[in-house]
Amino acid sequence: MKVLITGAGGQLGRDVVKTFEAAGHIVLGTARSEMDITNQEQCLKVIEKFAPDVVIHCAAYTAVDEAEKDVDGAHLVNTAGTRNVTAAAEKSGAKMIYISTDYVFDGYSELPYQEYDNTNPQSVYGKSKRAGEIMVQSLSSRYFIVRTSWVYGLHGSNFVKTMLRLGQEKPFLQVVNDQKGSPTYTVDLAHFLVELSQTEKYGIYHASGSGSCTWYEFTKAIFEDAAEVAGLTFTARLEPCTTGQFPRPAPRPGNSVLEHLSIRTNGFQDIRHWREGLRAFLQGMEF
Repeated sequence: MKVLITGAGGQLGRDVVKTFEAAGHIVLGTARSEMDITNQEQCLKVIEKFAPDVVIHCAAYTAVDEAEKDVDGAHLVNTAGTRNVTAAAEKSGAKMIYISTDYVFDGYSELPYQEYDNTNPQSVYGKSKRAGEIMVQSLSSRYFIVRTSWVYGLHGSNFVKTMLRLGQEKPFLQVVNDQKGSPTYTVDLAHFLVELSQTEKYGIYHASGSGSCTWYEFTKAIFEDAAEVAGLTFTARLEPCTTGQFPRPAPRPGNSVLEHLSIRTNGFQDIRHWREGLRAFLQGMEF
């Protein structure tokens, strides 16, 4: 199978490229230098030339707080860019996989969000990603929208790496304990995308680590597992705090937990528990 992956230099994109190559597929990974997704003609040219069976669209504007000031920039990439990639994929007869986010929901629900619950994004980032979903649904006849949350991996910066560093540098660390979600290891998500891409079970999927925790609980687990797996020693004393104690430009969802209804009802293997993913990540890290 020929697979074109946008955002191939990013945290998720790098593991998606690696995982598809390991599964024996022919992969073209594109970063902005190879294909600027905001350039419609370039998208058509690159995708038409490669003639992929599947396009996996990982490229995105992900600076959540920055997007509150840069509304046009967020929509240029996440809305217009997604339109360009989707239209080119459709013209080439390729399946389209769009990586979306828990931020399309408002985070107010007491229950985990199912795939077809009403969306209600509260931030510019969330609104631009939801607009990207609408572009995919409007322009592709063979699409998968894959929403994920709290993503971390070996490449690039992320919450896990930041906590590992701060935990060894700081004497005291406050971490938010009133936002809950499901941490997702990039490699776990990439394996699901390999499985999904080889089917015609189109639609919306929630794909995150199984189970849930708060950021504070996640940090406790990071420290515990890193001490066990890598023998690290942490100086920081952890203390839970509220979202209100750390105001940010963009609102954060209080509940980001995603229900994996589509994974189960379509007969896919569910993604492993977030704690197992965390341990696998730590075992793959170089300390």
